[in-house]
Amino acid sequence: MSVKRFDEYIAKHSKDPDRELQVLNLGPTHPSTHGIFQNILLMDGETILDSEPTVGYIHRAFEKLVEHRPYYQITPITDRLNYCSAPINNIGWEMTVEKLAGIEIPKRAQYIRVIIMELARITDHLICNSILGVDTGAFTGFLYVYQIREKVYDVYETICGGRLTSNIGRIGGLERDLIPEAIQKIKDLLEQSKKTFGEFEKLMNRNRIFMDRTIGVGAISAERALNYGFTGPNLRATGVDYDVRINEPYSSYEDFKFNIPVGSAGDTYDRYCVRQAEIWESISIIEQALKNLPDGDYATSDSNFYLPKKQDVYTKMEALIYHFKVVMGESDVPVGEVYNCVEGGNGELGFYLISDGSRTPFRLHFRRPCFIYYQAYAEMIKGQMLSDAVATLSSLNVIAGELDA
Repeated sequence: MSVKRFDEYIAKHSKDPDRELQVLNLGPTHPSTHGIFQNILLMDGETILDSEPTVGYIHRAFEKLVEHRPYYQITPITDRLNYCSAPINNIGWEMTVEKLAGIEIPKRAQYIRVIIMELARITDHLICNSILGVDTGAFTGFLYVYQIREKVYDVYETICGGRLTSNIGRIGGLERDLIPEAIQKIKDLLEQSKKTFGEFEKLMNRNRIFMDRTIGVGAISAERALNYGFTGPNLRATGVDYDVRINEPYSSYEDFKFNIPVGSAGDTYDRYCVRQAEIWESISIIEQALKNLPDGDYATSDSNFYLPKKQDVYTKMEALIYHFKVVMGESDVPVGEVYNCVEGGNGELGFYLISDGSRTPFRLHFRRPCFIYYQAYAEMIKGQMLSDAVATLSSLNVIAGELDA
């Protein structure tokens, strides 16, 4: 049913004494929508008969912007897709250019990237699950686990100087090596995380109110999820064990042992449980990476794509020339097209890049997980109560910045 027909539908059934039909705007600026989303709901009392989500309400033209930026200057844009786990976006983009240009990355840089991406996954999942708790009446857990988020940002700051939008990583590796101070902060963070998330789960997992508010709410079958193109935790909650890190390993993920948590019902509670279990797997992956961190370089030696050292730029003419070439996009980029994907916080985050050999991409399309599964939202909340719609949206973890690039 289209929005235009909502009024006609109401007029048709207005004389029915058992129905109280009305149109309700859930968003675009509403404390329960977690972003700039607009959902127009057709309500019968508090029951949702139909809905019309507005995809593109916060369109920011990222894909057009990148057509006018050199490759080296695109990372600040990918930062602002899913800003809850921005480093995954950044590293995914950098790997796409490396795939196009055939750049080999040292093993040490790959392991450090894994550490950074798993830290980002932890923050993404803790934000989703703790805010789901807020939406179902449990505010305490949110305040408690957010301490971990700040600790992760402290690690980012030590590694690269940034926090929320970190501009982390570089085409060809990392800006700098993982220093001992950062390693110690990560180890301390992991120890605190185990305690914090253990207590958070004691508060939430078997909480009767939380379970009543989430079990059976916003469910979707595995078949319907696959038809829509779901990936990530929202797909795994239906019982499908697809994970890019396993199915198409990258950045040496094949070196690590970890499980892929799956649910069965595909409802709000299963989405919560899958994300919570993935946090523990991320902690395990980081511990393995730190334990087996290889020696060697943290970036490629290809001067056409990786910035020379600062001290060389200040003292050597050749280094200064290459610094200018890399930043301004004067390095030769191969003609071709590639698709590269990583396992983002919300699922398969893909970059489809077409290069015509010029200093900027001819075309870059972002495969945003949020854009795909938000389209199923109307189906998932049909027949549910209004309060269920809020919990369902929260458990899907739709990020406005990633929804429509």
